[in-house]
Amino acid sequence: MPRSNANPRMVALNVICDVLDNEAYAALSLDERLSAVNLNQLDRRLCASIVYRTLENLYYLDYALNGFLRDADALEARVRNILRTAACQIMLHDRVPDSAAVNEAVKLTRELHLDPFAGMVNAVLRRLTENKDKIHWPDESEGAKYLSVMYSLPEWLAQQLIDDYGAETAKQIAAYRTEKHFITIRPTYGQTEAQFARLLEKKVWETQKGVMPGAVRVYGAMQIARDSDFAGGLFSIQGEGSMLAAEAVGAAHGMNVLDCCAAPGGKTVYMAERMEGTGRVYAWDLHEHRTELIRAAVRRLHLENVRVSARDAMRLREDMVERMDAVLLDAPCSGLGVMDDKPDVKYRHSRESIIELVQTQHKLLDTCAQYVRRGGVLVYSTCSMLKDENERQIASFLQRHPDFRMDALPESIPAQLRAQANENGLQLLPCRDDVEGFFVARMKRV
Repeated sequence: MPRSNANPRMVALNVICDVLDNEAYAALSLDERLSAVNLNQLDRRLCASIVYRTLENLYYLDYALNGFLRDADALEARVRNILRTAACQIMLHDRVPDSAAVNEAVKLTRELHLDPFAGMVNAVLRRLTENKDKIHWPDESEGAKYLSVMYSLPEWLAQQLIDDYGAETAKQIAAYRTEKHFITIRPTYGQTEAQFARLLEKKVWETQKGVMPGAVRVYGAMQIARDSDFAGGLFSIQGEGSMLAAEAVGAAHGMNVLDCCAAPGGKTVYMAERMEGTGRVYAWDLHEHRTELIRAAVRRLHLENVRVSARDAMRLREDMVERMDAVLLDAPCSGLGVMDDKPDVKYRHSRESIIELVQTQHKLLDTCAQYVRRGGVLVYSTCSMLKDENERQIASFLQRHPDFRMDALPESIPAQLRAQANENGLQLLPCRDDVEGFFVARMKRV
């Protein structure tokens, strides 16, 4: 079926509605909707910029708009999102004339057969353009409210960051934005640095060396998973926090390793490659369709030492108790450590959902720890920055399990990262460490 021509602002609006009203994931919705239409490169960039800047600054934009609305909560959802995307262009896009943002918003309103709202949309946005430099923003002394509005965090999350890290570090965490987003890749194990450098020289990508050994940050690459060298198994796409968690296991020749919540398989294949075809990596995930992602990664890299299963890691498998040299539990978590790349994650959680996640992590730790043999290693990781999911979770685990002790991270992890570790694990912060917000704790069973 031929793809249709489209207005980039309409595509962006549809993605915002998918995310905010139908709980879609921004990256998936944007990819699906862009794949269905014909847009030139400039319009694709405008569309993506509107989507991500609107989501990154949602509460900031709402605060600005609310000063010109009588009852924002009563607005039809699509109208509310039209106002948000237009406000984003007015306040955050220097290259979009205010008049164009207003006129296009009115046009979208009519195209969606929301004509009764067209006059209101026009009036609100024109008042915003005339008064955007006069808005009275919250003062920094207002604490969580200030962080919530100025950096678009739910107020409960802003307060939690203040409680966990103090006001100054909480502000740095909330304010952090990368100037240019990138994808991180690493060479297949066994390639020399020179070989990988020659491979990269053939590409038209802009690249930068990452923090983890072998990590390379790629800017501006489109559909990198379709690259022939990726398909041929010469490199993998993997975040540096994920690489660090897998490296913390210390996978070596002949080991039996269990990756408990393994999909999409990046850490599984990382460890299997380190073992050079020896031993066994057992990779579990709860859902069959997600285990297919692991199998695809294993096939792409021609790894023979991985066994993939659809299995609930919460349910103990008696025949594997105390048989693993190492267990990696990359636990279900809030994902708030990667909210710079995935801003929609900020709006998916509440205090109650975090409590549920912490309880799930607690149960998984208690179950999966039983697979570790005496002298073996348990590695727990999350892509979160909340101490309830991380440091406090590990402190509680160690109290319940006196046969486990904290163990030093391998020296193959860069010293500047290991230096951030404390008695209950390593917490990385994007604003400080130039990697994702990731937590890793390595424990040995004695």
